[in-house]
Amino acid sequence: MRRPVAIVTALVLFGEAVGIVLINAVLATVAENQNMSLAGLDPDAMSTGTWVMGGVSGLLLLLCGLLALIAGIRDRAPGRAGRIVLIGCAVVHGVLGAVTVGLVGWWAFAFMMAVLALLVLTLLAYGPEPRAGGTDDTASEKTAPAPA
Repeated sequence: MRRPVAIVTALVLFGEAVGIVLINAVLATVAENQNMSLAGLDPDAMSTGTWVMGGVSGLLLLLCGLLALIAGIRDRAPGRAGRIVLIGCAVVHGVLGAVTVGLVGWWAFAFMMAVLALLVLTLLAYGPEPRAGGTDDTASEKTAPAPA
């Protein structure tokens, strides 16, 4: 069950990356065409910043999707750095989900929470594996000493 979840998570993150880049492209184009200043900020700086933010956000989502896809294909947990990146992605989706309720609406919140659930499910499915040192619950139980 964990392979399909990781692959679906990767596909959703790839789609979200494309969506974020497109949304930021529209915002950058609107900011450039309006040619308005926001609190004295140069309109070209606003447009350039929006393009950069869209590109960086898209690349980070592609990285997260690639990590989930590799975990699904190999059917192995991502390494320490990969887990940290996926946990960071999950935290960002949780925070942005809370923000989107007020700004965008409940459908955007539901989407963000669905992606968060996929990320958490992927992280839990590929949790830390038991060590080979015999840390099994039954083996670690100590028996009472024999009565004297």
